[in-house]
Amino acid sequence: MIESQPPVQRPRWALLVAMLPAAIFAALAGAFLWGLFNSDDSLPSTMIGREIPAFELPPIEGRSNGLSSADLRGEVSIVNVWASWCVPCRVEMPLLVELAASGTVPIHGINFKDKPAAALGFLEELGDPYTRIGADRTGRASLEWGVYGLPETFVIDAGGRIAYKHVGPFSRRSLEEDILPVVRKLQAGVAP
Repeated sequence: MIESQPPVQRPRWALLVAMLPAAIFAALAGAFLWGLFNSDDSLPSTMIGREIPAFELPPIEGRSNGLSSADLRGEVSIVNVWASWCVPCRVEMPLLVELAASGTVPIHGINFKDKPAAALGFLEELGDPYTRIGADRTGRASLEWGVYGLPETFVIDAGGRIAYKHVGPFSRRSLEEDILPVVRKLQAGVAP
């Protein structure tokens, strides 16, 4: 007859060590999901409240108006940094075209490191909401604005200071709840 041996009992800490990788994974996955669904598109920027950087950009080849810091003084305006190769820029373009058609606020563009033919094709395909567009062929002007991803949208006050910055494509909700209230306050002469 074979004698059965009593089951080997492992120390309790060994079970905890074995479960540690799964617990770490679950915590990281939870943090990622929380961040994904609880983020807002407005990121703090050191540029808020500061004067816009001095710049002068030529027009995209085939257009007549470039963009400079002097063009952004005297009225509240929006500056949108975009490129034809930027997929999220395509997402927000219909809202920019709609906003431009409403006449609420002038919209200017900074075209980031783009080929002129591609930029013009993008505008022909999706619409052109911009009063002026500066071609930032090297990316230097965008860097001075603090741009680190496309698209980025800035609200500029009449004195040439950055009042608001939106990173990424904006939705109708963020346009109506975040961007346009800042524009309206500035147009009314009230600080946002």
